[in-house]
Amino acid sequence: MDTILSLRRRQLMVGLGALAAVGCSRTDGVPRSAYAQFGGATMGSNWTVRLDAAGHDARGLRDAVQAALDAVDARMSMYRADSELSRLNRAAAGPVALSDDLYAVLAAAAEISDWSGGAFDVTVAPLVEAWGFGTRRVRRRPDAIEVEQGRRRVGWRGVSLDATRRQAVKRHDALQVDLGGIAKGYGIDCAAAALDARGVQNYMLEAGGEVRTRGVNAEGRSWRIGIEEPDAQPQRVRWAVPLTGRAMATSGDYRNFFVEDGVRYSHEIDAGSGAPIHHGLCSVTVVTDDCMRADALATALIVLGPDRGPLLAEASGMAAHFIERRGTTLVDRQTSAFAALGAVRA
Repeated sequence: MDTILSLRRRQLMVGLGALAAVGCSRTDGVPRSAYAQFGGATMGSNWTVRLDAAGHDARGLRDAVQAALDAVDARMSMYRADSELSRLNRAAAGPVALSDDLYAVLAAAAEISDWSGGAFDVTVAPLVEAWGFGTRRVRRRPDAIEVEQGRRRVGWRGVSLDATRRQAVKRHDALQVDLGGIAKGYGIDCAAAALDARGVQNYMLEAGGEVRTRGVNAEGRSWRIGIEEPDAQPQRVRWAVPLTGRAMATSGDYRNFFVEDGVRYSHEIDAGSGAPIHHGLCSVTVVTDDCMRADALATALIVLGPDRGPLLAEASGMAAHFIERRGTTLVDRQTSAFAALGAVRA
C-alpha cells in the first residue's frame, strides 16, 4: 500500500488510504516486511518516515532523523530565545556572523525573493506577528496604523549577505526574520541527507506537509504523494503525484486562518500589501529537487496569485500545480513540467 500524504503547512500527516498505481513502472523491490515506519515531533509539527530498513538499525535511523531536525530547529526557530535566528533578530543593525546552515537558508531565500519580485520575503515577521500568526498567537485584524508600522519594517533587501565572511548585514535594528516558509523544508533535506549517509536507498520523509523521497515504496513503485482538496470535510486527496528522488511542498490558505466579521484571513501574508492574500488561488504545489526550495517556491507562488503565479512558474520551467476557487468551484491548473510527472486525479 502506498503512503498518501495530505500536504498542508504546519499540520500532521493524515493517512488517506491507497490509490491505484499511476503509470509507474514496477521494479524488483525489497519485500514489504523490510519496510518500517516511525516518527517524532519537530518545529511545532510531527515528522514521519517510511523506509526500507533492511540491514539497518531502525532506532539508529530514527535518532539520526530526529537529531537532524532538532539541529535545524535549534538554529532557525523564532520560538526559542536561544536559537541562532533569535540572536540575529535581536542584533543591532550591521554585520552578524552566521553558521553555514543559516547562511545557506538565507541565501536561498534571497534568491527566491529576487526571482519572485519579493513575493517571498523572510523579513515579513512584523506583519506575521501583527496578524496573530507568529509567536503571540492572538489572531485578529490589526488596525491600519499597526499594518503600516509593520510594512515600514519589512523588505527583503533590508538584509544582505556577505559570502566571504559568512555574515548577514542588517540595515536597521528593527529588521526581523521569519523562516517559517523555508526552514522546515531545509530540515527535511538535512534529515534526508542523514538517511543517505547511512545508506538508506528507499524512503519517504515528511514533516508538516513538506516531503522528500528516494527510491521506491514497499511495492517496488514510485512513492505516491497526495495533494489535498482545499476545504474538503472530511479531508481527502484531490491529486496523487508519483515521486521518487525529489521533493514536494504545498502552500494553502485553507488550514491556518481565522475569520473576523465574515472575512477569512489566512497565514499567507503578502509583504507588499501588508495583509493576508486575498484572491482565488488557494493551493500551490511545487515539485523540485530539494525540499527547502519547494517549500519557499510554493509560498512565493501562492502570494503572487492566480495570474502571475502560473505564468512565472511556466516561464521558469517549474513543476507546479495550482488550485483556484472560482465561486463554489475548484479549478486546477498545471505547468507543463508538472503535467509530465504523471499525476492523476484521485
